[in-house]
Amino acid sequence: MALTHALLAMLHREAGSGYDLTKRFDSAIAHFWHASHQQIYRELSRMENEGWLSHTLLPQAGKPARKVYQVTPAGLQTLHDWLHQPMDPSPVKDTLLLKLYAGAEHPEVLRQELLRHQHLHQAKLDEYRTLEQHYFSDPKRLPLSERMLYFTLRAGISHEQHRLAWCAETLASLTSLA
Repeated sequence: MALTHALLAMLHREAGSGYDLTKRFDSAIAHFWHASHQQIYRELSRMENEGWLSHTLLPQAGKPARKVYQVTPAGLQTLHDWLHQPMDPSPVKDTLLLKLYAGAEHPEVLRQELLRHQHLHQAKLDEYRTLEQHYFSDPKRLPLSERMLYFTLRAGISHEQHRLAWCAETLASLTSLA
């Protein structure tokens, strides 16, 4: 149900089309939640059938009309109810960890994969730092809703820093075993 709640939260902030929501996913919450455009469109339809969303058709020159979704009072109640429910930590599902678990006979393959992940995590950390500098240079002056976005970005930064440290530690251990 988390995709439902992510969409309700986004649409509560601002109405939008499926395309708008896909772009918001990529720019605002991709560091902690992913959904394909197919998943988003399918979920929007389901949510509208549940009565949590309504839509308005906006004409466009030379294109089909845009379907712009808004949260209904029932949708706001669903979001409100979800926010008040306790949640357990999400389970870890990490393919790299599975490869390490299974790959003792192939340490060089694992070392190369760890190096690749180290590079990817550094690139993601650099991207997050750029976002932080551009949008959140003075977080204490932000309104609470924007500060909440900053907190999610800080979690992404912390995650990337942790993964970089873990990659370095694991690579050092693999090298000492060789």
